[in-house]
Amino acid sequence: MNKDLNSIGLDKKPSDTTVVVAMSGGVDSSTVAGIMKNEGYKVIGITLKLYDDGKEVATSKQCCSGQDIMDAKRVAHKLDIDHKILYYQDKFKQGVIDNFVESYLNGETPIPCVQCNQTVKFKDLFDVSKDLNADALVTGHYVKNITTNNTNNMYRAVDENRDQSYFLFNTTREQLNFLRFPLGSMLKDKTREIAKNLDLNVADKPDSQDICFVPNGDYASVIRRFRPDSFQKGNIKNIEGKVIGVHDGIINFTIGQRKGIKVSDKEPLYVLKINAENNEIIVGAKENLAKKEILLKDLNLLTHKKDLYKDLFVKVRSTGNLLEAKVELKNDNEARVYLTNSEDGISPGQACVFYNKDNFGYKVLGGGWIKN
Repeated sequence: MNKDLNSIGLDKKPSDTTVVVAMSGGVDSSTVAGIMKNEGYKVIGITLKLYDDGKEVATSKQCCSGQDIMDAKRVAHKLDIDHKILYYQDKFKQGVIDNFVESYLNGETPIPCVQCNQTVKFKDLFDVSKDLNADALVTGHYVKNITTNNTNNMYRAVDENRDQSYFLFNTTREQLNFLRFPLGSMLKDKTREIAKNLDLNVADKPDSQDICFVPNGDYASVIRRFRPDSFQKGNIKNIEGKVIGVHDGIINFTIGQRKGIKVSDKEPLYVLKINAENNEIIVGAKENLAKKEILLKDLNLLTHKKDLYKDLFVKVRSTGNLLEAKVELKNDNEARVYLTNSEDGISPGQACVFYNKDNFGYKVLGGGWIKN
């Protein structure tokens, strides 16, 4: 990085640089706001109200709860920075919750956090930041960014246990050039240490664990609320096509699931396929979960196509490992991925994210949605 650039890679003094910080009310985004303020930037904190959980003052393990908004306001007051709350419940319902429900009804396993980043968090917050004449949108995500020649690239975080690059693969090139991620090069313990040194009220706040509209991880209850008609009984079949049981709704199942099938067999059964068209669950032995070929749709590339053909790694779930692979682009929107070694439990609706390694670490090249 050019020594004349400021800490977020811009050729301006911090005092002449306006940054919008997306403040969720958690320790990560609060610490980022404090770092930016301490370094002399002009900071505007923005908190999004995305979902009405009915618990405006309750402690919650969910992100974007009423408690989080109050915490963000306290942090902004403590840091003496401008703070705005944007009410995006309708946008969130249309862009995230509706997509989540439809995806499950189609037999997929969706990732609402990617949809949230793709829509309201980066798209709408990006537009608001531009309207405020900000120079950058700064977040508390654990991804590393390296800016060279006015191009910002995204890398896996130093803290691999906290890395969130998988969830940001669908960021556009325009958005990425405007985004900055100061926490990508530090460990979580360091983040909390900084928060304590800044005397922030959220320094010891637990990390959010649940999706904001999915209380206690109960996906079925969300779908029952929005689409009560979707719980239709159907057949459970083995791989030979024989009916061996009955289910109460395909939304109760995900690829690779073992528990809750409620069908006895001489060996453990796993969900191999969800056939939404016929309302069927296909089950079989664990070895039948292993796959080496993946068809992707709705590609988003952050690099030149040629970069995909050398030393490629992919990630097929947020908690998964990097897997050696090769990719064949079918067109600008679809691709076929060939894994060097087979992987279990690959599920339609999840993302397949592309990486390769350079001197700065594992660089995010983009990715696509798993179709088959």
